[in-house]
Amino acid sequence: MKRYITFRDLQAKLGGRGRTTIYRDFEQGRLPKPVKIGGRLYWVEAEIDAAIAAHAE
Repeated sequence: MKRYITFRDLQAKLGGRGRTTIYRDFEQGRLPKPVKIGGRLYWVEAEIDAAIAAHAE
């Protein structure tokens, strides 16, 4: 089952990075795009973890 995380959870996973930097990473393809559920944006945690691991290598 997919686990969705909020923007604050995402920021915490990325070490407190700023909003602008995170959105720039989405635009440049370094992080997966969010999913809109209702009026809010969420990220699939497994996709974020995979992107972090890929860039750490």
